Amino acid sequence: MTNQPARPAMTMREIREHLGHATPGLPDVDVTVTRIEVSLLPAGDINRKYYRLFVERTVRGTWTVHDGHGGYDIDGDWAPGLAVAHEFENSDDAVALAKRLAPNVKVNGL
Repeated sequence: MTNQPARPAMTMREIREHLGHATPGLPDVDVTVTRIEVSLLPAGDINRKYYRLFVERTVRGTWTVHDGHGGYDIDGDWAPGLAVAHEFENSDDAVALAKRLAPNVKVNGL
């Protein structure tokens, strides 16, 4: 084994910069999911935009379920506006409610 000069271990950021995966001096990009779309219809369906629910993060960091016009309470009851929507602490619970409600989404009574 050859003698190598002692140097401190590189940080992950330094390794990434050395490999060209990060630009020196720039912070890492932060990605945050703030909205999840839930629908029974597949992504390419022309009617999906009408039969979908949203699970969306609020400014308080909680999650609500809404359809763009009104929100849903913890029991799945709809009311106009978003102020009535129940606020979940985590997105998983909100997504579970949206999945439960998705089969019953109606547009113009249909």
